[in-house]
Amino acid sequence: MEFSHRSNMGNDESSSSFSTGKSAQERGWSHVPESSVNSTSHDPNLHPETAKVPVVDLSGFRHGSAQRSLVIQDIKKACHRMGFFQIINHGISQSLMDGALSSAFGFFNLPTPEKMKLMSNDVHKPVRYGTSIKDGIVNIQNRRVFLKHYAHPLEDWIHSWPANPPYYREKMGNYCSEVRKLGLELMGAITESLGLGSAYSSDKMNEGMQVMAVNCYPPCPNPNVALGLPPHSDYSCLTIVLQSSPGLEIMDMEEGKWGIVPKLHGALQVHVGDHLEVLSNGLYKGVVHRAILNCERTRISIASLMSLGLDQKMGTAEELVDEQHPKRYKESSFGDFLNFLSANDIGEGKAFIDTLKIIN
Repeated sequence: MEFSHRSNMGNDESSSSFSTGKSAQERGWSHVPESSVNSTSHDPNLHPETAKVPVVDLSGFRHGSAQRSLVIQDIKKACHRMGFFQIINHGISQSLMDGALSSAFGFFNLPTPEKMKLMSNDVHKPVRYGTSIKDGIVNIQNRRVFLKHYAHPLEDWIHSWPANPPYYREKMGNYCSEVRKLGLELMGAITESLGLGSAYSSDKMNEGMQVMAVNCYPPCPNPNVALGLPPHSDYSCLTIVLQSSPGLEIMDMEEGKWGIVPKLHGALQVHVGDHLEVLSNGLYKGVVHRAILNCERTRISIASLMSLGLDQKMGTAEELVDEQHPKRYKESSFGDFLNFLSANDIGEGKAFIDTLKIIN
């Protein structure tokens, strides 16, 4: 069976089809069974409101202390208010981003047997293809297929990535390298905005993890009763997302409502993750987000999740703890998150960050 799709990369629209496997997400059923309908509290809206998302222009970040200071303040406000912002003038070319998107579309367009070579339900595997948020459990209401692979050090992992399409490793590898540089720069800006200095976590982040989550959301006949991904926050310090078309929604915790992230040509989206929430002692909150679907086109998102090393514990900065602001979180690692993921269903509302909170 195949999915038809239309993809948007730059100003070009192309058409092709995905050969699919037998998983619920890939079957392209003409309806969503009642047993798989989302609870009303998380029902997607066919006409979602547009989120009021901060846009940070990074052009001034590299040009003098005065302009840099203004950018740092913009980042601080965005992290504190929403845990999310879009960035422009970030230094990654449109051609490089389009190359990453085209390689993702190319992979998901491969014949099923080729993709199934990488199929695994083991969340600890460094390269794997899958079809549900809790691997091994078929859940039709979350319609997503994905490819996840480690990306740093690139030379250690790239040869384990898909060999097809033939251009995947080169195009995705080029993007991974550049987005990692950007992520390290942003992490320095964020720790500086916390008053910790730009080099606070640089050594650990330089030696840390970069995991790429390449997500594919096929067209859905009933997008009002299904989701691509249920509400969740990322485990990472920060996540940088590149998407082929809109479909990412974020929760405005102050207003208590969902809003779709508006399309901004050439922009990337930055998520505050759970480990950054821990580091900041709750000053910055991990953004709760979800992926919605549409009935017309396949959507691709490429998330670069950056954290400390697999077993390196992230704890709260001691500089942000005092009698008035006691420590609010336990320390944890990426490995701890993987163990949590293998034992829990995020689709049921279980959140990793809740396991780290200290009840004072």
